[in-house]
Amino acid sequence: MSGFEFIFSLMGLLLGLALAEGLGGLARCLKASHKVRIGWPTALLGLFVSCDVVSFWMYGWAMRELLPISWPVLFGGFVLTGVYYVVASLVFPNDIEACDDLDAHFEQHRRTVLAGVMLCNAALLAVTLTLFPKFPLGSFRAILFTWSFFPITLLAIVARDRRVVVGCLLLLIATYPASALWN
Repeated sequence: MSGFEFIFSLMGLLLGLALAEGLGGLARCLKASHKVRIGWPTALLGLFVSCDVVSFWMYGWAMRELLPISWPVLFGGFVLTGVYYVVASLVFPNDIEACDDLDAHFEQHRRTVLAGVMLCNAALLAVTLTLFPKFPLGSFRAILFTWSFFPITLLAIVARDRRVVVGCLLLLIATYPASALWN
């Protein structure tokens, strides 16, 4: 087993659980859709978290040759993937049928979810810059997909108008397929 396989056995497990938590919440909502209105904000937040978890997984693969097997790397990976699991579990309520409308749940948890995802991305950026000191931060692609993430997410955290939050989520979600297509 390589060092990367050892490190990623833990991180991959937690990232997979984060995806399962989000998908499980969505499945519970769909099953209860005759009693509960899901709403666009909650659905978009779940999609955003899922896209970000997948992109984090991809970054882990891209860094596989550079990640040293060490306590700080293993513990840091545990903390970040643990944050992803927690924020994914906050997107949908545990007891769906106790909610009439998920918009109230969304308003209660969106800031925590978005802040957790932003924290993970800030840590990922710091690790990327440490491992790839010549990362082209000034390129148009980096500005568009990396640097735009933080102000858009911050705006979604502080905005009071749900339409602004939904617009930010749509922009953030759009960056994932756009980034994948732009290689």
